[in-house]
Amino acid sequence: MLAEEETVGYKPRMTLARGLRDLRVLDLSGDIAGPYATKLFADAGADVVRVEPPGGDPLRRWSATGGIPQGSQEDGALFRFLHLGKRSVVCEPGDPDLRALMHGADLVVEALAPGTLDAAALAHSEPGLVVLSISPFGRTGPDAGRPATEFTVQASCGSIGTRGLPGAEPFQAGGRTTLWLAGTFAAVAALAAVQRARRSGHGEYIDFSIAEVTNIAGTNYANLMCSLLGIESGGRLPQSIETPSVEPTRDGWVGFCTNSRQQFSDFLTLIGRSDLHDDAGFAQVGGRLARLDEWNEIVHGFTRKHTTAEVVEAASLLRIPVAPVNDGESVRHHEQLVARGVFRDSPEAGGASGPRFVFPRPPYRIDDEDPPLAGPAPTLGQHSRRIEARTRPTIEARGEPALPLAGLRIVDMTAWWAGPSATHMLASLGADVIHVESAGRPDGMRMVGGMLASKYADWWECSSFFLAANANKRGLALDLATPRGREAMLRLIERSDAVVENFTPRVIENFGLGWDTIHRANPQTILVRMPAFGLSGPWRDNTGFAQTMEQLTGLAWLTGHRDDQPRIQRGPCDPLAGMHAAFALLVALEERDARGEGVHVECTMVEGALNAAAEQLIEFSAYGGRLTREGNRSPAVAPQGLYACAGSEPGLEKWLALSVATDEQWRSLVRLLGDPAWARDPALATHAGRRAGHDAIDDRLRTWAAAREREPLVETLLSHGVPAAPVADPRGVRSDPQLVHRGFFEDFEHPVVGRHAAPTLPFRYAGVDHWLTRAAPTLGQHNREILKDLCGYDDIEIDALEDAGIVGNRPIGL
Repeated sequence: MLAEEETVGYKPRMTLARGLRDLRVLDLSGDIAGPYATKLFADAGADVVRVEPPGGDPLRRWSATGGIPQGSQEDGALFRFLHLGKRSVVCEPGDPDLRALMHGADLVVEALAPGTLDAAALAHSEPGLVVLSISPFGRTGPDAGRPATEFTVQASCGSIGTRGLPGAEPFQAGGRTTLWLAGTFAAVAALAAVQRARRSGHGEYIDFSIAEVTNIAGTNYANLMCSLLGIESGGRLPQSIETPSVEPTRDGWVGFCTNSRQQFSDFLTLIGRSDLHDDAGFAQVGGRLARLDEWNEIVHGFTRKHTTAEVVEAASLLRIPVAPVNDGESVRHHEQLVARGVFRDSPEAGGASGPRFVFPRPPYRIDDEDPPLAGPAPTLGQHSRRIEARTRPTIEARGEPALPLAGLRIVDMTAWWAGPSATHMLASLGADVIHVESAGRPDGMRMVGGMLASKYADWWECSSFFLAANANKRGLALDLATPRGREAMLRLIERSDAVVENFTPRVIENFGLGWDTIHRANPQTILVRMPAFGLSGPWRDNTGFAQTMEQLTGLAWLTGHRDDQPRIQRGPCDPLAGMHAAFALLVALEERDARGEGVHVECTMVEGALNAAAEQLIEFSAYGGRLTREGNRSPAVAPQGLYACAGSEPGLEKWLALSVATDEQWRSLVRLLGDPAWARDPALATHAGRRAGHDAIDDRLRTWAAAREREPLVETLLSHGVPAAPVADPRGVRSDPQLVHRGFFEDFEHPVVGRHAAPTLPFRYAGVDHWLTRAAPTLGQHNREILKDLCGYDDIEIDALEDAGIVGNRPIGL
């Protein structure tokens, strides 16, 4: 039938030599995670077909600030952003036309209600097809099909419970960051599998869990840290904030982070309080929290006297990570983003209708060029019965499938968390990743292990972040600042497919290892650079961490209580940057195959975060509406919040996370409440009415929850289809039955810290029963085997390098 109809051919954009334009993707998902994953495919040139129900994607009628007039048929700006360059057909899951489209697709992405589509069977019945299922908790296990929203997922995985002022109500990470982050993880999982399918004929079924993403990005490996400290049970992990962080200025807010001892020392110098260098109480975050009022008075005594711009300038001169705290209006005027031409105007015509808006470009560039600008989002069903017939290119699958990146070697010159999270994903998917640091300057994330110095002599091997994000890698400690160290590195690059680094731009250039040098050493090598702010612009050489990105892009603006200041989310921007970089590297592999040589990739941390924060920029530019923080509420859901249950004590509340996403869920909740008169108010029958009456609803729900035990109440709510969850302590999630069923945590044996469990990847391939194959390397653990087997050195030469301190296995000075 499809072949007989008039067809509208897919016209690939040709800036990339190939990109992903040979791929067809069917998107049967919704909300944000699936559409953002497929947007990354579309941005790289893939033919993405959005399969919509007859009424259309609900996001077509969505504006977080109510910007779409009632009764209007225009399409929401967020929908149009997420579907730039895609096509649209209207099909139900059982339609023959949809089955024909699936037969010609390389990838099917679905997030349908349980029982709507047997995605695993589809993958098995179509040779070479990859099917990605995205769901809150995964498609199998005791929580498969559990009613959930992004908020209750945050609560159940331990993300919310540790974020907040001591003794106050904790708060969510605002802006639905979890869903954007899930989209990046899902895109990497899917593209790696598709590339393997086209090489080997082995298709794949990918069972993806948003909750597992949240555990990785929202808990800062608290479970592993507590295991290392030996405090896995008893009491409750205290909630906290970082300080210094977001601070008031004379004209707004400024954001700092002081991840290292040097940065904190420089911060004291900045605020004119060098006299506090010897104050042991202020030296640690816990000590500052214990004296928070005193500490805030000291800090604000400086910051309130100056404008945000003045503070940013002064802190930057001291190389303190710093940024203005932006919102959806101010972010588009930031000098670095303007100088780099980050923002784009939505296409004028040819697709979905609605006011024009401003949006960020994709967060990576190849050989100093942006991915080609996508066309407009489609109108509903614009391409129904007009998609050209296609046969999926397949070869006969033989033997057992290898991991997708087996045979790929990557030199990992990254540090902290953003870069290592990218290379950890690549290593887990089969690449031989060699993590390079030096004895003189070990990976900065190792220094977090100092918290365990009283327990372990080799404390630099004990950082929970390092142990989790560098599993499955080999380790080389090599001084690149020396000519002989640089020579060894060039020998390694000659035998490698890619180099990934996230130094500030001047560092790799000072090593004499810029793109021209690497390309001469091995013309096939891909270089992926992950600078905080980019390789150009006035902020090129500024230092930036995840906290800085949250502050600058607006994610912090959306996080925190309504009567409090903006707060950072603590963590998501590191793996967010990492997954964007991993995806860009996979696209670069396609470019290498097409061009016959390696390419240079720039994937900035700030632009990745800006894409995750895009809704507030889009909302303001389209409708003039300014999103702001709402504590534990959400524009899309009402009522939603945390409610203390029976047995709560000040500072030890038993919080219930409750989230009503639909009118039907509200009706179910009303029945559980006993159908009280106040809840029968007709105004509360709609989402808009419940949003308007949220304060009064909250008062009633607090009284109701306070008289009930939390765990039975959660089960009752879930049994009636109402999303609910306890606010979990991240120490207990390792034993969560759903995560146990899915094998999310896996044990590793480490020569210093011994046996512990670490989170792995937030998805399961049908043919993979575990992801963790080796513990993170100790410093220089594989020096000799790498230098001998890959760099061509003999034992005498390696001994000489060790004697000269060019390679080592212990931090110099410790």
